[in-house]
Amino acid sequence: QVQLAESGGGLVQAGDSLRLSCAASGRQFSTYVMGWFRQAPEKEREYVAAITWSAGNTHYADSVKGRFTVSRDKPKNTVYLQMNSLKPEDTGVYYCAAKFGTTFDYVGRSYTYDYWGQGTQVTVSS
Repeated sequence: QVQLAESGGGLVQAGDSLRLSCAASGRQFSTYVMGWFRQAPEKEREYVAAITWSAGNTHYADSVKGRFTVSRDKPKNTVYLQMNSLKPEDTGVYYCAAKFGTTFDYVGRSYTYDYWGQGTQVTVSS
C-alpha cells in the first residue's frame, strides 16, 4: 500500500514558477512509475509528466515539455514537479499517482495508476 500527498500549489502570475511535491509513504516502491496529472475545472484529467522511481527516467506531455521538470529524491521518498513559465492554461488541480512498472507504457492513461494523492490547486492568472 502506498499513500501519496501533494503540496506546493498556489496562486501565481503567468510566467512564474512553482514546485510541487509528492510525499510517498506506506511501502518501498522501487518498481513504480510516478506520474503527475492535472484537472482543470469541468475538464477531464490530463497527463502531465512521469518518472520511474528506480532509474529516474522521465516522460512529459507535449504541452509541458521544456517548461516542467519531474524529479525524485529517493532518501526523502518524494517526487517533485518543477513548473516554469507557467501559463493560465496550466491552472488546475494537480495530482500525483503511482503504478507498478518500470516503463512508460500507457503512461498518460490515468486508469492504469493504482494510487493517487489528494491533489493540490495551481492557479495561474493572466
